[in-house]
Amino acid sequence: METRIENVVENYHGTSVSDPYRWLENPETEESKQWGEEQQQITSEYLSLISARDQIRERLTELWNSPKYFLPQKEGEYIYFSKNDGLQNQAVLYRQRADHSAKPEVVLDPNRLNEKGTSALVHLSFSRDSLKMAYAISIDGSDWQEIKIRNLETGKDYAEVIRWSKFSTIAWAGNEGFYYSRFPEPGTVGAEDESHYNRVYWHTLGTPQSDDKLIFEEPENKELAFRPIMSDDDRYLILHVWRGTEAKSRIYFQDLQDQGEFVRLLNDGDANYSFIGNDGSLFYFYTNLQAQKGRVITIDIERPNREDWKEIIPERKDVISLVAMIDRHIVVSYLRHASHELKVYSLEGAFEKDIPLPELGSITGLSGKRKGTEMFVSFTSFLYPQTIFHYSFEEGKLTRFFDSEIAFPLEKYETTQVFYPSKDGTAIPMFITHKKGLALDGNNPVLLTGYGGFNVSETPAFSPSQLMWLENGGVFALANLRGGGEYGETWHQEGMLENKQNVFDDFIAAAEWLIENRYTNRSKLSIMGGSNGGLLVSACMVQRPELFGAVICRVPVTDMLRYHKFTVGRFWTSEYGNAEENPDHFQFLYAYSPLHNVKSNTEYPPTLITTADTDDRVVPAHAKKLTATLQAAQKGDHPILLRIEKNAGHGLGKPTSKLIDEQADIFAFLYQHLGVDS
Repeated sequence: METRIENVVENYHGTSVSDPYRWLENPETEESKQWGEEQQQITSEYLSLISARDQIRERLTELWNSPKYFLPQKEGEYIYFSKNDGLQNQAVLYRQRADHSAKPEVVLDPNRLNEKGTSALVHLSFSRDSLKMAYAISIDGSDWQEIKIRNLETGKDYAEVIRWSKFSTIAWAGNEGFYYSRFPEPGTVGAEDESHYNRVYWHTLGTPQSDDKLIFEEPENKELAFRPIMSDDDRYLILHVWRGTEAKSRIYFQDLQDQGEFVRLLNDGDANYSFIGNDGSLFYFYTNLQAQKGRVITIDIERPNREDWKEIIPERKDVISLVAMIDRHIVVSYLRHASHELKVYSLEGAFEKDIPLPELGSITGLSGKRKGTEMFVSFTSFLYPQTIFHYSFEEGKLTRFFDSEIAFPLEKYETTQVFYPSKDGTAIPMFITHKKGLALDGNNPVLLTGYGGFNVSETPAFSPSQLMWLENGGVFALANLRGGGEYGETWHQEGMLENKQNVFDDFIAAAEWLIENRYTNRSKLSIMGGSNGGLLVSACMVQRPELFGAVICRVPVTDMLRYHKFTVGRFWTSEYGNAEENPDHFQFLYAYSPLHNVKSNTEYPPTLITTADTDDRVVPAHAKKLTATLQAAQKGDHPILLRIEKNAGHGLGKPTSKLIDEQADIFAFLYQHLGVDS
């Protein structure tokens, strides 16, 4: 279909830039709605003609249909955990007596909250007596959340509902209320401040939100956001303070014993700081200050000057990924070449022991209490379903607690890690998973993925759709690109702002390495990425269209000149830059922006672009404008398709039924264009 062209030209620091599909940015006009519906109809009809699609969906459903457990936490006499029986749209929250004297009982079933199965439980917090639970719900994948409170003795919710919150923690102080952060009620401030002006409130149990007390705000610095945290002794309210996606943070605190002013303990914005716990006035922090791979320090708040800080765990060659204070120990998860290791230190920083993990893989969570004697560990890998382990500090033993079993011959497959040179010679790690005995004849279908941004580390993860790909002869590859956090803050900085091209070079080099080493050839090589990873694959596609046999571009950021104008995009300028305000930023953003580097009359590979109609993080306009631009420029018959998910967001809490449908469409598209037999 032909898409109407609008004559919109903008001047960026002396350079005229056309934006012919700007009208697609407005999702509310009838023309924009109709265009989206027509695109979705074309995509649906195309995918419906792929004969293997139904078989793929059936196999995905089989592989998905196995129990999945998520990280438990102990509260009072109970252990709380989420479990999905297999095909439930959302995992159900259960509790079980810690002594196992009774069967698990349902605490909260999000599947009952709406018929579409799109109400997702995204956060839990318990009162000190463990008799009340505050929980946050996201609907239709939105970042906006509603907070409710459940009486765990009666199983009933309190009447009040807390709204206008996103990314907030819930910090109980005692048993009668909690601190949280939220944005202003719509209509009470200007439109700009409705999702821009974060403030900290106190909520008293059993009262309406309108009675909540404002605890802290910085009206002169509205870009700041706050996560309230209570110290275990209920004496200190700590605020983790950050701005957008900056890799730097601040720490404020208030001594609740005297209800004094907030103390700006760490207010320079010079590094990343995270509160670990406290022992009286001695506060423990993770920081990457003068330690780009991270270290642990203590600050006595009665003597907070920097010369009195103490380094407890110094920086080492591996990156600190997670830190927790459990059983009066410091538990540290390190990232070594994108796989996790687990170590235990004393509160004074003395190394005590390694906790061996099952294989190379990922710790996806730790839970335990400062005065507890046990810890739960969630672990997974490419060929290792997420498994919950229990660690007893008294016995020094790690044992399986919950198994997420799957009927699949995992022993017939293997994962290796290679290091390949990028364009500038930098060694980049890559995981490769496939059947044992794979023939390196250059004819294997390969799915290459990556992310490369926002200090996010990409580590081994389990996926039913990957298993289906593997059993049909596919090779799955994950490249750990610069821009991520796999090797610390320097690695991150080498892939952001003016260095962003390094990320694309790393990914292109991964593709070339896989071809040169005869894993595949260009017609059998597909790439996939989402969000910032969608930016990655679309940028690489427009730079090297001849290199790829198929492209899956999911919820992508593609208009690098205007991304900051939509929803939370303004918070990404520290990562990407701002083309409007800074002429130097315009130069490097314009040089790689996927939307602005599509070349007319060019043969682009078969491409499936996905978005969601209620995505309030990366708005659908990015996917829509890129689709229209590629369709107009495409030479030849390779399809450029747009898939628009209804009643879904950026991916948060997406129900199982939608996940299976989406994965079936993606892999049907890949099987079709890479010649994979299902």
